[in-house]
Amino acid sequence: MPKYYEFKVCGYYLYYTAHCIIEAMHVHASDKKLTESGSAKFFVKSNGDTTVERQGIISEREVRIIREFIKDNYKDMYLKWNELSNNGFFGE
Repeated sequence: MPKYYEFKVCGYYLYYTAHCIIEAMHVHASDKKLTESGSAKFFVKSNGDTTVERQGIISEREVRIIREFIKDNYKDMYLKWNELSNNGFFGE
């Protein structure tokens, strides 16, 4: 599973899966197991805003912090996403 970063945000890795690249850019947030079960899923728009597809086991506070982190770093994250996917941002 490709991680956007090697460090955790709010105790969660931010990553995507190779089979997910057929969708618009998005970010999974999960624990060390990097499983989709219980993970949150955020679709990323071209301005860095996100929509929460699934909250999983992540608290509202953690969702807010992760969304802010994505907003601040979405351009760098998109470069990593674009290495494997031809699909752009959510809503395009």
